[in-house]
Amino acid sequence: MANKPVVVACPCCGKEVVWNSESRYRPFCSERCKLIDLGQWAAESYRIPQDESSVEEDHPPQA
Repeated sequence: MANKPVVVACPCCGKEVVWNSESRYRPFCSERCKLIDLGQWAAESYRIPQDESSVEEDHPPQA
C-alpha cells in the first residue's frame, strides 16, 4: 500500500502544495507567495485581535 503524499493549501493563494522535501517554499507554492506573506508581516498587517477590556487594564485612562 503506497502512502499518499500530504497536500496543503498555500496560505497566500490557496493552491495545493505537496508537503515534502522537494517543495522548496512549503507551505507556500512559490517564492512569490512566500515574499507576499513576508511583506504582510513586515507591514504589520497580521495582528491578533485584543479584547477592549484588557487594553483598559493595561493602560488606565489618563486624567
